[in-house]
Amino acid sequence: MSDSSFPQQIAGLDAVALARRLIGARLVVRGAGGIIIETEAYGRDDPASHSYRGPTPRNASMFGPAGHAYVYRSYGIHLCLNVVAQAGEAVLIRALAPGTGIELMQARRGRGPLCSGPGRLAQALGLDMGDDGAPFDGGDFSITLPLTSPKLLVGPRIGISRAQDLPWRFGLAGAEGLSRPFPRLG
Repeated sequence: MSDSSFPQQIAGLDAVALARRLIGARLVVRGAGGIIIETEAYGRDDPASHSYRGPTPRNASMFGPAGHAYVYRSYGIHLCLNVVAQAGEAVLIRALAPGTGIELMQARRGRGPLCSGPGRLAQALGLDMGDDGAPFDGGDFSITLPLTSPKLLVGPRIGISRAQDLPWRFGLAGAEGLSRPFPRLG
């Protein structure tokens, strides 16, 4: 494992490369977390991205430093957690395999899937809008990249109306708890 910080380890990666690299990584937020099993990439020139029309107060964290959180409210209801890549690019964390602080996550979520889907994941981790811009520096927020690259599933992003055909959704092959199954190829 590298002695450099997470932001240093991902410096220069675009959103697609980071989305692939985060699969199998360990994510912990204030003592609760697990292994990242599903991600989606959103690029700067991507019409489905919040950054597509440039910086605004709402998406300012997407234009901040790599390795920081971009937290936003989806449809006015659910929070979503992203990891900033290059300026204007981010990776949505869609699902985790819970491993740390499971009782805490269950207290926040109740019955049913804990971290299958971005809204459930954010609720289980206890995120709020004050977490927007937080660094994944090993304090309250940390990400530890895997030592080896796991086998990935690749497919189109889901839950969006623009640029649906881009194969920028990634999953951990064989993982249980994905937000939705990946399409079978061939």
